[in-house]
Amino acid sequence: MACGEDKEQDPRIQGIAASIRVVPDFPKKGIMFQDITTLLLDPKAFKNTVDLFVERYSGKNISVVAGIEARGFIFGPPIALAIGAKFVPLRKPRKLPGEVISEKYVLEYGTDCLEMHVGAIQPCDRALVVDDLVATGGTLRAAMNLLERAGAEVVECACVIELPELKGRERLNGKPLYVLMESR
Repeated sequence: MACGEDKEQDPRIQGIAASIRVVPDFPKKGIMFQDITTLLLDPKAFKNTVDLFVERYSGKNISVVAGIEARGFIFGPPIALAIGAKFVPLRKPRKLPGEVISEKYVLEYGTDCLEMHVGAIQPCDRALVVDDLVATGGTLRAAMNLLERAGAEVVECACVIELPELKGRERLNGKPLYVLMESR
């Protein structure tokens, strides 16, 4: 099912949705994991996914695309290149060399932390946060906190899939969230 303006008429959404595999009980019992690796095996669906984001963010004066480890690294760089923005990786602890700032957060099946290089963001940056999926919103909220602490204006968060029953959108404190589809 598509979310957002005019996407329910866009035939690309159906192909994207059909290319995503649902894996029951992963990584633990009761989780219905939305596996985008099957989307990546379909060049047309993968291209359509990136194209839909690029169409939305072209001309919006986005200066940085921040991708959340690990699947935000898949979608973020091609979006950043296409719209003329820099890409900033938001990584798990101890993966980035040099000085970092960090933010702890809670997700639906545990806790984690994101880190970002000090100096990667400038106070005038307009940022887009990209990930594959929004569930409880904890990861997106942590990413927004990191970027805002560094002085960026977070313009929007963008995900391929939303799990609306987990109400992650509510944790974004009113920040816009753009998703291509809701979970099946």
